[in-house]
Amino acid sequence: MDLLINWLLSSLALFITAKVVDGFEIKDFKSSMIASVVIGLLNMTIRWVLLILTLPINILTLGLFTFVVNAIILKIASKLMDSFQIKGWGPAIIGAVVLALVNMILFAIF
Repeated sequence: MDLLINWLLSSLALFITAKVVDGFEIKDFKSSMIASVVIGLLNMTIRWVLLILTLPINILTLGLFTFVVNAIILKIASKLMDSFQIKGWGPAIIGAVVLALVNMILFAIF
């Protein structure tokens, strides 16, 4: 049950982020649900490798480079899906920050 709630909250956060950030586009909520699964799978497989490879710069930026790693994951997910598009690196980085904030708020509420 918790997994389902986490998935729906992550999908909602992704959908809200797409409405707030220009250049960050999602077709509908169903696409948001699929995209959140794709992002979750990418986070499980690729993210930790990227974090290890970028550890020195992440330490120098006091962890802020993690948003760039998250933006890379989002860009990869958008390349894998037709219904989820990110137009450029600016929207990807801003989207990563907004997505983290929206996720934090939604998970705090629920």
